[in-house]
Amino acid sequence: MENPVNGIQELTQIERLAAEIIQDKSEIVALDKRRQSSREGYRALVNAGKQTTNKSSWMAVGPVLLKVRSDKAKSLLEKDQKSADAEVNKLRSELKVKVNKLQDLEYKDPIPGLSLKPLSSSEFSAVRQVYGEHA
Repeated sequence: MENPVNGIQELTQIERLAAEIIQDKSEIVALDKRRQSSREGYRALVNAGKQTTNKSSWMAVGPVLLKVRSDKAKSLLEKDQKSADAEVNKLRSELKVKVNKLQDLEYKDPIPGLSLKPLSSSEFSAVRQVYGEHA
């Protein structure tokens, strides 16, 4: 019979890793909402710039409203969007590793296709050369 202490330690490790996975997923959702809000704000500034000649805009930074130059607001929103993109990508790559580790701890086969990576631009252009523009 298996040692009960080892069994409890394994279950604790599985539960801890599963909790980290759930936390990472919820953090990805929150970052994606922030990224979408930044995108909406940026588009609103671009569209407002086409219609008016205002040099400044109101921007919410947490609970505070600030009046800043429109170009500065655009650059802040772009930076926020890029940093959110980077954080989401980092969390997603770490999430894949954690899910594979959880599968190992549960003595299951790895999830097929979880470690797939997108084609690079040079690889995609090679595919286009072979299959034409329909690829």
